[in-house]
Amino acid sequence: MKIAIGNDHTGVELKKIITEFLEEKGHEVINYGTDSTEKSEYPIYGQKVAKAIMAKEAECGVLICGTGIGISLAANKVKGIRCAVCSDPFSAKMAKEHNNAQIIAFGARVVGRELAKMIVEEWLEHDFLGGRHQERVDMIMAMEDE
Repeated sequence: MKIAIGNDHTGVELKKIITEFLEEKGHEVINYGTDSTEKSEYPIYGQKVAKAIMAKEAECGVLICGTGIGISLAANKVKGIRCAVCSDPFSAKMAKEHNNAQIIAFGARVVGRELAKMIVEEWLEHDFLGGRHQERVDMIMAMEDE
């Protein structure tokens, strides 16, 4: 699977860890983030990953900033994107099963390396359940046109 990854300066080290983790599992990782620890602006990277998903350059994405919040807000401004901040594996599972989130985000200042791996793994291992959840996702997506 092609996975887009993006980050600001706070997520450089965690991005390297997650990229290696994903590649070891056989995924192709496309880097849309910064590799510098010099101050950078997270909205740029959230938008890049979201646009890559919508352009079908990647199937899904992972975003990392200090908390995961700001970068997820930026990604969610791209029409058609559902990005969820996940600080635990259960939330990651639900983001996929119930919300069909194409992108997950977490904070390098919030989760450690092993927890981040568990979050990503849980999210990737589950599928969208559809059914009643599809109706809710459709409602959310319709809000973009209001």
